[in-house]
Amino acid sequence: MHATTEALDLARIQFAFTVSFHIIFPALSIGLASFIAVLEGAWLKTGKPLYKELCLFWSKVFAVAFGMGMVSGVVMAYEFGTNWGGFSSFAGPITGPLLTYEVMTVFFLEAGFLGIMLFGWNKVGPKAHFGATLMVAIGTLISTFWILASNSWMQTPQGFRIKGDHVVPVDWFAIVFNPSFPYRLAHMAIAAFIVAALVVAATGAWHLLKGRRDPAIRKIFSMARWLLLVLTPIQAFVGDANGLNMRKYQPAKIAAIEGIWETKKGSTALNLFGIPDMEAETTKYAVQIPHLGSLIITHS
Repeated sequence: MHATTEALDLARIQFAFTVSFHIIFPALSIGLASFIAVLEGAWLKTGKPLYKELCLFWSKVFAVAFGMGMVSGVVMAYEFGTNWGGFSSFAGPITGPLLTYEVMTVFFLEAGFLGIMLFGWNKVGPKAHFGATLMVAIGTLISTFWILASNSWMQTPQGFRIKGDHVVPVDWFAIVFNPSFPYRLAHMAIAAFIVAALVVAATGAWHLLKGRRDPAIRKIFSMARWLLLVLTPIQAFVGDANGLNMRKYQPAKIAAIEGIWETKKGSTALNLFGIPDMEAETTKYAVQIPHLGSLIITHS
């Protein structure tokens, strides 16, 4: 029993490390792809060389992020079969096709057009190159769609039945568009654009602090700040809606997230910090704000 528990903990630690490392790169590349497409579109429309200069620079950053995201994602896919072989065998008839669609999007759409985007500036026409850049940007969003569909189904499963020792898909529309999917998709996509905007803004700010004031630096700093100004309040509302959806479909999960061990009637405090004690079922050294937990979780 001890050896089994130890193996389970090690599997969790390894997978947590892999997924925590992996998500950094898709979160950056999803937003950067659309940012590069906007820059190239602005160059085609205005003819200003600064847009092409910025497009070339951020394309290199995107290529590194895309490559790191792809290879770390492959490692994560292997861990589905090694660390969680039992789950993969049980849920494979659903998670397998969803992840296959995502892989096809990455390898056939994104990676294919990425070659033209990076190396085709002098080999194809400007419009064809812009089309390739758009395909890369669209591909990142389609990839996001399928990954979030798979993850959301694992959170709020529907559209299946259990036959023997594995699930059988019954309604693919219900499987993909499960109750938590719209909220998770919107939350992740907006988060990716915010991550990219913060990286771009930080790059511009660093150059400005170093005394570089040329139009290209001022332009990326301005574009990133405007995007953050628009998306940040939207993300707050989307995150709140995601939390309310979680309270409806996964009340035990949101209780675990908030460190709530027992059902409470009336006001619930918000734990800012604490160390959970699983055996005693309490949160030690809790730093709380009275009533705020109820306000956030139930709007009451």
